[in-house]
Amino acid sequence: MPAHEHSAHSMTHALPSYLNPDDVGPWGTYLQQVDRVTPYLGSLARWVETLKRPKRILIVDVPIEMDDGSIAHFEGYRVQHNLSRGPGKGGVRFHQDVTLSEVMALSAWMSIKNAAVNVPYGGAKGGIRVDPRKLSKGELERLTRRYTSEIGLLIGPSKDIPAPDVNTNAQTMAWMMDTYSMNTGSTATGVVTGKPVDLGGSLGRVEATGRGVFTVGVEAAKLIGLPIEGARIAVQGFGNVGGTAGKLFADAGAKVVAVQDHTGSISNVNGLDVAALLAHVRDQGGVGGFAGAQAIEAEDFWSVDCDILIPAALEGQINKDNAQRIKAKMVIEGANGPTTPEADDILHDKGVLVLPDVIANAGGVTVSYFEWVQDFSSFFWSEEEINARLVRIMQEAFGAVWQVAQENKVSLRTATFIVACKRILHAREMRGLYP
Repeated sequence: MPAHEHSAHSMTHALPSYLNPDDVGPWGTYLQQVDRVTPYLGSLARWVETLKRPKRILIVDVPIEMDDGSIAHFEGYRVQHNLSRGPGKGGVRFHQDVTLSEVMALSAWMSIKNAAVNVPYGGAKGGIRVDPRKLSKGELERLTRRYTSEIGLLIGPSKDIPAPDVNTNAQTMAWMMDTYSMNTGSTATGVVTGKPVDLGGSLGRVEATGRGVFTVGVEAAKLIGLPIEGARIAVQGFGNVGGTAGKLFADAGAKVVAVQDHTGSISNVNGLDVAALLAHVRDQGGVGGFAGAQAIEAEDFWSVDCDILIPAALEGQINKDNAQRIKAKMVIEGANGPTTPEADDILHDKGVLVLPDVIANAGGVTVSYFEWVQDFSSFFWSEEEINARLVRIMQEAFGAVWQVAQENKVSLRTATFIVACKRILHAREMRGLYP
């Protein structure tokens, strides 16, 4: 038949090169997760391709003048995966291994996460491929401001709201907010979340993700009859997320018996002094060399005797090579995408309960939502109010996911995807296609 008469169907699946279906990176992991949920979507399954294609991808060149007068170029990204339920929402990471596949996957997981806890956002994510430890504070500020200007056409308080992620913090957000405000001619506190409290940030934001991890962990432990008092915890990554979760579990009577981060792996069968370890991390930049513990080999961390394992570092940490060695009864994903699909199946077959990232670490975006709402009204809540609202939202969201998992006899990850994908695709269907 003539070239211009292709059937519509054959054209649906002609994927652009960056959506390579054989991508085994983070985006490939996400696509496998969508395939697993498709059979449960009912009539909404006709819209499922929506979830497999980001709405918008912006790749920018970020040139800055370095302190020595030379010009350096960095590659930056902002991906808006889906905006059916509201403006884009998702962090910005500065890391030497940032790739488009990673940012696409993280933006898609934000879509799922926001829908799972039912905050009125779509999913987005940003990043710059840079090792921030090699830049001075002045260089980091110039990098952040230039990047913000380059993605300025996509972001805004009602369009896309960035937040901190790996290697970015409240200071980064202050620079982004200031740059956007200068460019638009009025102070726009709501363009980012995770800001300093003095600039419209929210109380409770720094601890929010770790508090969410702890909250769903406690809920799940009740359901499987695991007492928190005396439970042994292993944590990978001891920053905002892992450190906060570790502290809350220790305060509740659990014992943190092993911790791993990029500076080393440590263990103490009688339980680490979490307060002292947090102080050590603040001073030394990591857990390596902590006096109240013995150093262990990195690979031995995965076979530590524990009841609860909390991966709170980077994606892909639990894989087919180490999943078999995990002795925990429960894995709570503090990081985004820390467990590969193969590892998911191994853990499932071993009877390990996995609380997936898309519900377990949604405390951060929930309090980001509170921050954004407070910025719009210029009316701020107390920390007690914020924590109480966070706990209530997380408990309700987890309860709904647990019920779907029981009804469909699926994992909690698939159940979370069922809840979230139905919400996203229902919004897509109700809105229809324009024009």
